[in-house]
Amino acid sequence: MVSTDTLALLPPYARVKQFLKDGLADGSWAPGEQMPSEAELVAQFGVSRMTVNRALKELQAEGLVERSQGVGTFAARLHRVSSTLTIRDLHEEIESRGHVHHAVVHERRAQAASGPVAEALGLAPRARVFHTVIVHHENGVPLQCEDRWVNPACSPGYLDADFSRTTPTQVLFETTALWRAQYAIESARPTDREALLLGIAADEPCLVVTRRTFTRDATITIARLVHPGTRYQLQGEFQP
Repeated sequence: MVSTDTLALLPPYARVKQFLKDGLADGSWAPGEQMPSEAELVAQFGVSRMTVNRALKELQAEGLVERSQGVGTFAARLHRVSSTLTIRDLHEEIESRGHVHHAVVHERRAQAASGPVAEALGLAPRARVFHTVIVHHENGVPLQCEDRWVNPACSPGYLDADFSRTTPTQVLFETTALWRAQYAIESARPTDREALLLGIAADEPCLVVTRRTFTRDATITIARLVHPGTRYQLQGEFQP
């Protein structure tokens, strides 16, 4: 359980999320029992409904709660066990380690989608899409090359964001109705451009995550996230 002092230092959505996780851990809500409503959490924490919704979405993605449209949020039943990856904002991940994050934007524009990109986003060939290429640094060291394509219908103002101050993940969290995500993870060599942007050798092994996210009825984005193998690792935690 997180201390009160530590809880106060967390971002608003994380405070709501940690409060609910602590309650689930100490049995405040039995499996299947209804939990506080969004309106109750908004009033309790003095935050926006969007902030509360993000906290609940992350708990749902982690398999800790079940949500029913128009009914409410419920503590997950014990028989539901899953292996999950949580979508985390890289800026918050780096700052949680006490390090400094900064991003360099190498490409930000609207363009016609190639066949594979259009197919991945569920759009017609040559449809207009948003494209960004951003390199994220931790304490000045390139950590991730993010090559992202976005469906403009899901986030019309995406290209207006200042990606030196926020991240694409944060923008899409705040402007879209994220419903589910797909991942593919592999060890691969970077492209020549990725190697140049990351400052690594062309044959250096990288951890490559391809991630696609969806609303209920559309594909929001597809992203290729390339991490130098010597600078990044995936971690998880299991608690029986």
